[in-house]
Amino acid sequence: MAKELTKRSTDYSKWYNELVANADLAEHSAVKGCMVIKPYGYAIWENMQAVLDKMFKETGHVNAYFPLFVPKSLFEAEEKNAAGFAKECAIVTHYRLKANPDKPGSLMVDPDSKLEEELIVRPTSEAIIWKTYKGWIQSYRDLPLLINQWANVVRWEMRTRLFLRTTEFLWQEGHTAHATREEAIEETEKMLGVYADFSENFLAIPVLRGIKSANERFAGAEETYCIEALMQDGKALQAGTSHFLGQNFAKAFDVKFSNKEGKLDYVWASSWGVSTRLMGALIMAHSDDHGLIIPPKMAPIQVVIVPIYKTDEEHAKIVEHVSVLKKELEAQNIRVKFDDRDTQRPGFKFAEHELRGVPVRLGIGPKDLESGKIELARRDTLTKESVERTNVVAIVVALMVEIQTSMFNLALQRRAESTSVVNTWEEFEAALEKGGFIYAHWDGTPESEQKIKEKTKATIRCIPIDNIKENGKCILTGNDSKQRVVFARAY
Repeated sequence: MAKELTKRSTDYSKWYNELVANADLAEHSAVKGCMVIKPYGYAIWENMQAVLDKMFKETGHVNAYFPLFVPKSLFEAEEKNAAGFAKECAIVTHYRLKANPDKPGSLMVDPDSKLEEELIVRPTSEAIIWKTYKGWIQSYRDLPLLINQWANVVRWEMRTRLFLRTTEFLWQEGHTAHATREEAIEETEKMLGVYADFSENFLAIPVLRGIKSANERFAGAEETYCIEALMQDGKALQAGTSHFLGQNFAKAFDVKFSNKEGKLDYVWASSWGVSTRLMGALIMAHSDDHGLIIPPKMAPIQVVIVPIYKTDEEHAKIVEHVSVLKKELEAQNIRVKFDDRDTQRPGFKFAEHELRGVPVRLGIGPKDLESGKIELARRDTLTKESVERTNVVAIVVALMVEIQTSMFNLALQRRAESTSVVNTWEEFEAALEKGGFIYAHWDGTPESEQKIKEKTKATIRCIPIDNIKENGKCILTGNDSKQRVVFARAY
């Protein structure tokens, strides 16, 4: 069994890295900065993907797939977008290798295979998609175009951390086209709502909905909407973004449509995405010094049943009993695992499933069969109780809802306790040391925002959508401000 985790209070970063490794979620790959997502970690991502995919389709979107490679000329067409991602781009210049005559057994780039045009490995797909949309959109009858793709992207990161920031990562990216500005903004806001709903009702993570400042806006967007989550160490994590792109990409790729009046106009656009970074959010929002705590809706295994026996006869009776119980639970759409490995003792299994965050554990031994009771352990509270066998299915079904709700409420309470309202620079610095979300006045200028970032490493996480207008003075410059924004140090 893996060694005991470093405590969060001792070294949060080390705790996180150990937990990802020990819980068998992911590991570093042979490619620097990239990760291998292991089966258990990928099972959690699949659950996220399945729920989100259903939500997208319920809002009228369909899935498609676009190429990994983007011709450099297309990538450069929308200048702000190209400039924003330029430092993170990987570029393909040749398409063939050949034997190296100076070093037998090794390969070298074939200089005769140089591409006529270099290819960018997509850091995001707006360019290739909008080039494609030009051939798909001619009339208002072709709109709205509501498309999502599940894909990988590459952003050449200098400092990486599993799930949170890797050179290659998995995500979904929606790209939509509309006849009017109003429809595109409505789409942008709708998808932000989908992300917030998913985060709160499935991941059990409360989020702030807001708009990014100009400095933090997606390159090429007119407005970036976001959901911001707070981790247990007081740092923020951007959990999803939805961008109103205006007509920027339509103009860059000459995507026009004939409206109902027969006049040509550029289409209006949105794009939106979440990634495997949500795995990092799930880990850091809930887990403890014992390991993962996974909300039931996302858990690959919701209930694990561990047999406790000494003889083959005892084992046979338990297996017979568990086969019935397992079917009863599965009939209630509970994901169940019967851990009947004979290579590990029950104590090892208990610790392993605790580390992996299985919401409910049932232990069954000969005495339980005689008494008609089963030991039930909750992962979120680390509590145990003996329950009647006749009631166990109903209790487990109820616990799935109770644990999900309890985890959200605990995360909400943590956020409330880690939220500050400040009016001066001294109060701001003190609040930063404590961590968490900080509501403070800002004069609205990119210059003061940048100075605050340079001085403190804190950024404006968002301008909350439900902000109340309030006159005040900027914490840095003392200039007039009409509303508070949310600052935090972030991942």
